[in-house]
Amino acid sequence: MRVMTLNVEGIQQAAERGFFDWMVAQDADVVCLQDLRAKEYELDDPIYHPNGYHPYFFDAFEDGYSGVALYCKEPPKAIMTGLGFEQCDFHGRFIQADYDKVSVASMLIPSGLKDDAAQSMKFHYMEEFLAHLSKTLRKRRQFIFCGTWNIAHKTSDLSNWYVNQKNSGFLPEERQWLDMVFNELGYIDAFREVNHSDHQFTWWPSYNRAWKLNEGARLDYQVTTKGLRKLVRSASINRDERFSEHAPMTIEYNI
Repeated sequence: MRVMTLNVEGIQQAAERGFFDWMVAQDADVVCLQDLRAKEYELDDPIYHPNGYHPYFFDAFEDGYSGVALYCKEPPKAIMTGLGFEQCDFHGRFIQADYDKVSVASMLIPSGLKDDAAQSMKFHYMEEFLAHLSKTLRKRRQFIFCGTWNIAHKTSDLSNWYVNQKNSGFLPEERQWLDMVFNELGYIDAFREVNHSDHQFTWWPSYNRAWKLNEGARLDYQVTTKGLRKLVRSASINRDERFSEHAPMTIEYNI
């Protein structure tokens, strides 16, 4: 199974930049998109429904805000949307496809960069999502949670990390939260199972030289339950195309 994830920062903008033609050529089994900034009824054009894929959307209530999607080659047995708390469901931040033995989710943890109130909301979201991750471990199937987690975990996941230790996305509390996800709950950072190199980033600031100089952060993840640890075959971040400030991440699983 090949799984791709990308924060498009506006699905209409990504489409104009040729994303869907490129996506089809990558031949992924499941494509997870975040931050659509459009509602499903606005996506009737055939460009958003490429041949060979079944699209599923979860809209935010506000226009032009957030939203997530899944593009699946094989129709899943079930689609689940939302996690039962307002910050997630009102803003369209979680959608999950259930197959026989594995579920794949497209998700988006909010950024806290705007101000202290945004960071407080982010912490609340993290608390609620951690509870969901804990409950998930009781289920008799494997899970892949794909999307923008908006946290760089290790110093190797962020350029100029030493000047960013007081900034949202690299706060000690945020990194400790990821420690709980990976160490205490036992989830797997699938990318790091097969790639331990520094400067493997998925996001770069908007100024052009950041991308050219590779001064960015790894904010996008595929996090799996531990039963998939030995099934991660390869992982790549594609920097050849620019559909948003994020880069597509693709991971191959022996599923």
